[in-house]
Amino acid sequence: MPKMKTKRGAAKRFKVTATGKVLRHRAYHSHLLRKKNAGRKRRLRKVTLVDKANMNAMKGLLPYKF
Repeated sequence: MPKMKTKRGAAKRFKVTATGKVLRHRAYHSHLLRKKNAGRKRRLRKVTLVDKANMNAMKGLLPYKF
């Protein structure tokens, strides 16, 4: 059976930690920033973890990272 291919778009957007958790950037920080307050924009800069409900999908997108 041939090797599975990594989804290259996902490989550029997500990072897997040493313990197997997946890091992602937060949404809503690309435009319409004038109406968002400074604290909200500061929180949106930070990285967060992918939810447990989406981990099976991540394993399909990044098959050799786990």
